[in-house]
Amino acid sequence: MKTVRTWWGRKFIQALEAFTDPARLARGRGYTGSERIKSWNVRSNRVSATVRGNVNPYFGIYKEPYYQTLVELKTIAASDWSRVVADLGSRAAFVSRLLLNEMPDNIEEPFEALGLRLLPRDAKDLKTDCSCPDWANPCKHVAGLYYFLAARLDQDPFLLFELRGLSREELMKQLRATPLGRVLADALSEQEEPVSTVDSYFTRPRPQPLPSAVAAERFWRLGKRLPERIEPAVPPAVPALLIKKGGDFPEFWARENSFVETMEACYEAIRKRGKVW
Repeated sequence: MKTVRTWWGRKFIQALEAFTDPARLARGRGYTGSERIKSWNVRSNRVSATVRGNVNPYFGIYKEPYYQTLVELKTIAASDWSRVVADLGSRAAFVSRLLLNEMPDNIEEPFEALGLRLLPRDAKDLKTDCSCPDWANPCKHVAGLYYFLAARLDQDPFLLFELRGLSREELMKQLRATPLGRVLADALSEQEEPVSTVDSYFTRPRPQPLPSAVAAERFWRLGKRLPERIEPAVPPAVPALLIKKGGDFPEFWARENSFVETMEACYEAIRKRGKVW
């Protein structure tokens, strides 16, 4: 079973619990793994999945059934998205984290200030459907898709933007078009260097032609004088840029804690040990 690991995935489930029967929602916990959800697809604001059900002779089901399940979120109008992005782009704390593929903890504040909402708040924000015979909403297959979606939000919290009507690519494009977004985008592009191949990871010595004769007074002198003063290194515009670009839970990171927080702890331990030495 997939578990919800991040605060953002948990917040999505908490939002559903506010207007959904907790008992029925909890029934979906066992329907989130690959052995249950056989296939799934995201198209615009719709998440559809094929969910494997159970044999139940009481209801005349003698063969494992497969149900077609759908969860659809109410989209935010394009004009409202323009207002939200303009507000986000005017706040450095928001635009900087979003352009680094990080979801701010207080991302809902700009939406609420404009009378909008990103997370679902009531049943009107969601439309669900399932081909199973259970008349109640949500059935355990829809509830399982809820938890599966929350687990996907662990990997990509921007998926909720897409389900609300704005793709990640369009969000980034609009943020970069704002004054603060242009400044940060320029700073981020300066950090990126082109990738080039090398024959060796180590610096290899290069042969230098030697003169046929060297004057005795020049034997112990270098060809160039060493600099008398070394310029201090310029700190990067965004510290640990490559690590932060991957987010808290990149694809290769299977642990429960945040990858960024783990790397920060490693760097802090190395820094303290360096001071001791």
